Amino acid sequence: MSATTHDSRGTLDRWTSDGEYYEYSKAVNPIGSGLTTKVPLADFPHHLHEEGPTRIIPFDLSEQLRCPARPATSPALCSNFIRINPGEQIRTSPNATSELYHVIRGRGHTEVHGERIPWEKGDFLTLPAGSDAVHHAEDDAAFYWIHDEPLLTYLGVKATTPRFKPTLYPRDRAVMELEKVAADPKARQRSRVSVLLANKEFPQTRTITHVLWAMFGVLPVDSVQLPHRHESVALDFIIDCKPGCYTLIGHEIDDQGNIKNPKRADWKPGSAFVTPPGLWHSHHNESGAPAHLMPIQDAGLHTYLRTLDIHFVHKDPEVYISQK
Repeated sequence: MSATTHDSRGTLDRWTSDGEYYEYSKAVNPIGSGLTTKVPLADFPHHLHEEGPTRIIPFDLSEQLRCPARPATSPALCSNFIRINPGEQIRTSPNATSELYHVIRGRGHTEVHGERIPWEKGDFLTLPAGSDAVHHAEDDAAFYWIHDEPLLTYLGVKATTPRFKPTLYPRDRAVMELEKVAADPKARQRSRVSVLLANKEFPQTRTITHVLWAMFGVLPVDSVQLPHRHESVALDFIIDCKPGCYTLIGHEIDDQGNIKNPKRADWKPGSAFVTPPGLWHSHHNESGAPAHLMPIQDAGLHTYLRTLDIHFVHKDPEVYISQK
């Protein structure tokens, strides 16, 4: 073999050595075959943020998901509790396009982009790409914090361009809007009694950021919110409830619109749980008191990609509503 031929072969191997080839039927469904792991059911109890030092407490399922991002709660999102002791502060600076904070308790302010944003219990706050933020607590405080750094880690990209400005959603305004929805005589006929938090920068998806979707909802007394499913992962936070509230989750529904062989996730105030994509789930309130919840999903991205594929069971078991 001549030197030229040898060098050419060596150069070719350099560019082809990572290539692989699979017969279609053996590789077309890596989730079904187990190569790509499924999103697990998981819960994150409230006691994690109720004591201890000021810190970030991630809900890390990255090992089960085989995600390159550490930590990760879903393939695209990471949810966390943040605890801040009185008079202390903590910095957050993820490589993320979107951050959402819900104030579980406490009062304080966030310094970001040279501005000071006040917050208190029940508020919602979103921060865009490039947000190096310092959060100061006046008294014992905790956040439920979601961001999309796992998605960016998987894509191998850096978030540099903000798509929206920091936005505060005060609790009083959110509660007022929810009470208006709940007072509608037709509220009980709807699949959910809730308001979607949105940003005017995203009129096409009507979501809180271009990646994140957030709902502020109430589960009325003695109500059942019938099963629905979607292809986005739901990271559900329970704002408040009494014992007797729960979610049923399963793979199939029967002819009457009930979930077959469901798993039950009991609600606990200040706790969170994961609802995997594609599973039917229904919410039940047998507690005798209203309950409030906040599901967060990567449905902003799914809606833009036209892949959310959300379906609802209708009150009439012979009728199913789908919205694609």
